[in-house]
Amino acid sequence: MALVLITGGTGTLGRQVADRVRRSGDEVRILSRHPAKPGAPREPGVQRFVGDLATGRGIAEAVTGVDVIAHCAGGPKDDEALTRTLVAAAKKAGAPHIVSVSVVGADRVPMRSRIDRTLFGYFAMKLATERVVRQSGLPWTVLRASQFFELIETVAGALSKSPVVPTFRGLKFQPVDVQTVADRMAELIRGEPAGLVPEVAGPVVADMAVFVRDYLQVKGKRRALVPIPLPGAAAHAIAAGAITAPDQAVGRQTWVEYLTTARGPR
Repeated sequence: MALVLITGGTGTLGRQVADRVRRSGDEVRILSRHPAKPGAPREPGVQRFVGDLATGRGIAEAVTGVDVIAHCAGGPKDDEALTRTLVAAAKKAGAPHIVSVSVVGADRVPMRSRIDRTLFGYFAMKLATERVVRQSGLPWTVLRASQFFELIETVAGALSKSPVVPTFRGLKFQPVDVQTVADRMAELIRGEPAGLVPEVAGPVVADMAVFVRDYLQVKGKRRALVPIPLPGAAAHAIAAGAITAPDQAVGRQTWVEYLTTARGPR
């Protein structure tokens, strides 16, 4: 039985990974910035450690004695720094296998201008985070996944608050259900270090406008969609499919199914 630390263990992906690891018979240690709520039930085989990758508080204690680290935590701006903190603590604790999630197209979105970095710097940050893991000296595995349906839903919901909804012309996405990614992460946690493994993406590649239109239809909202072109090399690359992986369309659930069915851990 392995002891698996899951960073971001209370987040969208981390919760799902923790559930699968626990059901497989391994022991789960969840890293969270916040303690459990008073009176919350304790699950057998699940430990909760309070720690903050931004400050390093509690990280040394969290990594002590673990066999595998499932790195599901991340920040919109400081993901690379958070991962450096985690790796530094893990190296002092031993040589755990680190299984980290990244994003499809991390190495295919060019950063040639300020506008590229402003609009799509997330991809460069995830590539830099991958580099931290690869160069850590620890046994490592990196899984790149496309955007989760939850993110697309959040964006579509925010945009649809206006009577006129901007959609960025030509940008192609291939969102995936988080359950598929969690399943694959659980497999990698149980396996040997494998380096950069094949990507995981959803069943459909489509322009952003298609996903927004489906969202509006399911929610019963009538809005005018206005396509807006985006400048820059990064936007051009994404329009050409840089953040899609059609040959890795392994996601089971479609976008419309996600919107129209009850969601939650399986």
